[in-house]
Amino acid sequence: MLVAHEPIYLANYPIDFRKGINGLMLIVHSEFGMNPTNGAYYVFSNRARDRLKVLYWDTNGFALWMKRLEKSRFKFEYLADNRVKLSADEFNWLLSGLPWYKTRGNKPEHYSIFA
Repeated sequence: MLVAHEPIYLANYPIDFRKGINGLMLIVHSEFGMNPTNGAYYVFSNRARDRLKVLYWDTNGFALWMKRLEKSRFKFEYLADNRVKLSADEFNWLLSGLPWYKTRGNKPEHYSIFA
């Protein structure tokens, strides 16, 4: 399984899955307005929502990871924004087949022992 770290951006529209690293880099740069080498994960889906591609910069080169579901679909809805920022938990929920936009984990707690 892909180890999730933040930030993670989900393209909120289907893309042509014939695109490889260079095509996905162009989407990140032109449509997201971001530098694809900034260490973030960029997640893309196809129209049928049975495949995901994850593009990220891995220290000295790009990595492209793909997951294909055989009998089901990834559970998410296309929203109005071009991209959605996911937490590491939401990304793992998406990969596990849970609807990340409906699932909520515990809020992180911050406290100080010097209060």
